[in-house]
Amino acid sequence: MDSVKEQMIHIIHNQPDDSSYDEILKELAFHKMIEQGLADSKQGRTVSNQEMGRRIHSW
Repeated sequence: MDSVKEQMIHIIHNQPDDSSYDEILKELAFHKMIEQGLADSKQGRTVSNQEMGRRIHSW
C-alpha cells in the first residue's frame, strides 16, 4: 500500500497541468472523503436508505 504522501503525489500528478490550487485541493479533499466513507462502511458505520429518508423528511 502506498503511503499517504505517495497517494497525494499520484492524485496531483493526474490533474491537468493548468489546474488551480483550489481545484487540486478539492480533488485531494474528495479523495479523502471517499477513503473515509469506505472505512466507515467496512466498520459498519452506515445508515440505511430508509433511515436517511426519515432524517431528511424531519428537516
